[in-house]
Amino acid sequence: MSEPESVGARVLSPHASELGEGPVYDPIDDTLWWFDILGKTLIEHRFATSETKVHELPFMASAMGLVDADHHLIAAEDGLYLRRIGDGNLALVAPVEADNPATRSNDGRAHASGAFWTSTMGREFETGAGSIYWFCRGEVRRLFSGLTVPNSICFSPDGTTAYFTDSRAHVLHRVAIDPATGLPTGEPEMFNDHRGKKGAQDGTVCDVDGLLWNACNGMGRLDVYAPDGRRVRSIALPVSRVTCPAFLGEKADRIAMTTAKEGLSPEEREREADAGRTFLLDIGVRGRLEPRVALG
Repeated sequence: MSEPESVGARVLSPHASELGEGPVYDPIDDTLWWFDILGKTLIEHRFATSETKVHELPFMASAMGLVDADHHLIAAEDGLYLRRIGDGNLALVAPVEADNPATRSNDGRAHASGAFWTSTMGREFETGAGSIYWFCRGEVRRLFSGLTVPNSICFSPDGTTAYFTDSRAHVLHRVAIDPATGLPTGEPEMFNDHRGKKGAQDGTVCDVDGLLWNACNGMGRLDVYAPDGRRVRSIALPVSRVTCPAFLGEKADRIAMTTAKEGLSPEEREREADAGRTFLLDIGVRGRLEPRVALG
């Protein structure tokens, strides 16, 4: 494949995260939300005013599901919480590995059925400490275990396929799921083999055409995979530690990308002055808005 394209990504806001993750766009109020996992903060950017707010959290959190105009579901280090947007009030909805202080939440995404997939991982990247869970209407089920850094959770446009990876194993998987429930109906199979290649497959979103837009962490790229698993496009970002993309806008036709400073040496941090900031890419994608999570 040729060199990654340059599309002129621009910084969305001046806020820089140590570990930016989990961006989600809410069309109700034209707002992008994302987390600084290590900073224990939730960041809010309102496009109408170009204002960015930073909300302190009492724990590490990493992923969000939209619920309604007044609430979000967030995946935190000990479970899933309902957060009231107006005042930040948090209420535990379902514990997830609350009895295991060695793990925290990581990736997560809503399915069109109302289900929410979320993952856990070891705080020190312990091998095999991570799992992927399914949540819907108060019920939690563990789907896959023995993973190290579960990532890339996303779903095909028709809701019949889920994708995920273990960023340390460098294989992107797909698994057949029931479109009515978001639960697996088969066993995971290889979708893309990234072993032996540079960078780690991190967060992913899937567009209306079934293309997967994947953050290649460590290489500063947004890679695009066709439904047959081939990498068909790469887009260059101005920093190396890219973590997760999100579609945004009324037509979901733009992309935001969170990034991180975690893992960079002092010299690299000085060289990558915008590391940890969230970028906006105006590249005319055919994205999809996130579905709502069903709580009851």
